[in-house]
Amino acid sequence: MEDDRMSIYRASRAIKRRDSSHYNALRSIHEDSIFAAPQPPLRLLVLAEVPLHLLLQVHRRPHEQPVLQYLSPQPPRGQRGGCMIVDSTRKGKRFPDSMSKTIPIWTCVVNRAIMNYRNELRKATMERESSMSDQNGDRTLPVSPGWDCSLHLPIWVPDTERAAIEDLLDEWTKQLEASGADVASLASSLRRPLRPLWISQKTVIWLNEVPEITSWDFTPIMLVSASSSSGIVQRKTTSEFSWNYILGAGDDEESWARGLSPNVFWNHIYDLINSGPDFCNQKVADIVEKDSTPCTKGQNAPQLSATSLRSSRHCSSFEEMPLRLDLENLESSEKVFGDDCAISWLGSTNMAVGANMLGTVSACTEDAEAYVHLPIVDSKFDRLSLLRNLPSALNFAKLNLQKGKRLLVCCNNGEDISVCVCLAILTSLFNDAGLFDNGKSFCETRITKLEMRQKLVFICKYAVNARPSRGNLKQVYKFLNGGSFG
Repeated sequence: MEDDRMSIYRASRAIKRRDSSHYNALRSIHEDSIFAAPQPPLRLLVLAEVPLHLLLQVHRRPHEQPVLQYLSPQPPRGQRGGCMIVDSTRKGKRFPDSMSKTIPIWTCVVNRAIMNYRNELRKATMERESSMSDQNGDRTLPVSPGWDCSLHLPIWVPDTERAAIEDLLDEWTKQLEASGADVASLASSLRRPLRPLWISQKTVIWLNEVPEITSWDFTPIMLVSASSSSGIVQRKTTSEFSWNYILGAGDDEESWARGLSPNVFWNHIYDLINSGPDFCNQKVADIVEKDSTPCTKGQNAPQLSATSLRSSRHCSSFEEMPLRLDLENLESSEKVFGDDCAISWLGSTNMAVGANMLGTVSACTEDAEAYVHLPIVDSKFDRLSLLRNLPSALNFAKLNLQKGKRLLVCCNNGEDISVCVCLAILTSLFNDAGLFDNGKSFCETRITKLEMRQKLVFICKYAVNARPSRGNLKQVYKFLNGGSFG
């Protein structure tokens, strides 16, 4: 009987693996993108956990590069009158919790912070002389009549939960104002308050009854849930192949992408679809091998590099890479972009965040102390990997920053692990004014979550593509409160 039960379990797992095949995932992402693409041509924002394999196609136009902007403390100026956020969910719900609660809360808090800022500015202006008031009156856009600071939630959120959220809004607004976020820029950018709107595959919109976006009295945040919310397995058939639709197929791409980046995926989408379920895996392997570069191969390997830039010497192997930079002549405020890389200098701290391509400088230095490679992997694979390696990273940073050298920290995408390492370095070795003090101020205080959040906001002002994961941020906080740096 036990053998029969185990056989049933094995059969169940085999069916699940078959239904979640690579081909089914890629076809499902393509299916979701067909729904999401015709939405209004607003700026597309990317949240930290949103599937990029889905989003990249949503804003793609023929012969154009995709237009993506990560959600940062400074949203883009509203030239297009709003933005669109696309997500998908595996749970069979019409909208993920991030769209039902998190983003509506975020929009409400931002609206309140802007109103508070403008009220304070107006109060200060009224107390000045009339000449000074006239001179400074147009620095910030006035609050539009009836600036909406109310909480807008979808109808399926219970009233009890709405009331509990409303009780916390004032406190969250104070936390935003205290975090160091640039509310002044938000106030000068937004002419109308933010307001979320929800669109799913079951939403019915009569286009002839929708007024022009420019006539709305709010700035729309279009929350598009691309996945079908049907709870049953959907078997789809074409003239050549049949496949199963997977809810939220773009989620957790690390577990199924097999090196297939969003750009490569959409460049070869029809080759992949036409390969069929039997040959899809081999087709993916061939495409990844063909499109990979020496810097993108082995991205799942240990992935953090820290380099002392002033000690680096260029060599032929580095100069032959697509990245063409004179690292020695870069000013600390510059941001340099290439096709596959980005350097973001963190103000005047002498630190920069970058992608792994920049780690090739390690092969071009004769000074062993100018480079360190640490075996840090994502918290999904090892929840303590970053915590174990932070002491080595900080020792290296301290050694080089003491000598006045500049520091480049890079991981495979320049968005997560490298940002968290910079956060630990900035908190441990710099004071509140952003000046290097060799850890003196850090030894005299205990770091709070608010202080760490303020440091992260500072980093995000320069590294706008930063999207550190919660698991890695928890490791940084645990490290910072595990004892003084020495």
